[in-house]
Amino acid sequence: MKRGNCAALLAPVPNAGIKLLAPPSYLVDGNLSVKLKRGSGEVFIWKKDGSGSDAGELKELESFRRELTEILDLPPKQ
Repeated sequence: MKRGNCAALLAPVPNAGIKLLAPPSYLVDGNLSVKLKRGSGEVFIWKKDGSGSDAGELKELESFRRELTEILDLPPKQ
């Protein structure tokens, strides 16, 4: 599932709908990234490419994660 610059991997569950396979991610060059802490900030990394995250990207990812959690009826992030 993709919305804007965010994506999540979903899979069917027999007789139960769908489930989340991996946490929602920000896309870097069209690929799923990993969010890492670097110094005093955070960066989104895919392979060797990375970009510092700004407040807008973090807000977009959190909004996508929250909406997906509500749709899939998953427990909130602790």
